[in-house]
Amino acid sequence: MNAAPADQIRLLEVQALDVRLSQLSHKRTSLPEHAELDSLNSDLAQLRDLLVASQTEESDTTREQTKAEQDVDQVRQRAVRDQQRLDSGAVSSPKDLESLQREITSLAKRQGDLEDVVLEIMERRESAQERVAELTERVGAVQAKADDATARRDAASRELDAEAATVAKDREVVAGAVPADLLKLYDKLRTQQGGVGAARLYQRRCEGCRLELNITEVNDVKAASPDTVLRCENCHRILVRTADSGL
Repeated sequence: MNAAPADQIRLLEVQALDVRLSQLSHKRTSLPEHAELDSLNSDLAQLRDLLVASQTEESDTTREQTKAEQDVDQVRQRAVRDQQRLDSGAVSSPKDLESLQREITSLAKRQGDLEDVVLEIMERRESAQERVAELTERVGAVQAKADDATARRDAASRELDAEAATVAKDREVVAGAVPADLLKLYDKLRTQQGGVGAARLYQRRCEGCRLELNITEVNDVKAASPDTVLRCENCHRILVRTADSGL
């Protein structure tokens, strides 16, 4: 393949712009805010799971307390009715009186036991409420950090995207001046060679693979026409001669 030396030099400009685009893309995906957000979102997920568990516990203990208080109220009402019967004198049989007194005593003990249960449930409910309040505050604090990191990430991404758009336009202009067949070869090699399709020959060294040409290769380059599109024998990239090639 042949191409004017100026077109080959221009290919190095395209390569430099492509390298910059790759750098910008890598920088965008490697923003520190990405790792920061991953960590914060992981913390948020754990905290929210804990918060849901605490809210569930609070809800469960609220229902449990309501049920226990209803049980206490039922026993209390039963005891009041029995006491009223006892005080009214309606029960005259000694046996029935003794049975009624035993029931009142039993109900009093039952009421005391149930009231202890209510107190225990209330303590667990208060503990759950405190935990919910604590976790809600922690979730809010971590969410605020995540929102800040997201804003910083988005701002940095917008800056990088704006620069990439400018570089892409420059690339379009420069590439438009390169012969189509040369550009096609370059793009093919760039895909195959990790993003570098053309390299400068500098002081007899290929800047693509960083290897120095041997004497035979140097002589071949010297003998080649300036219009000949050379390829590095080692990495097969397009090898562009410049005034600093050392020939």
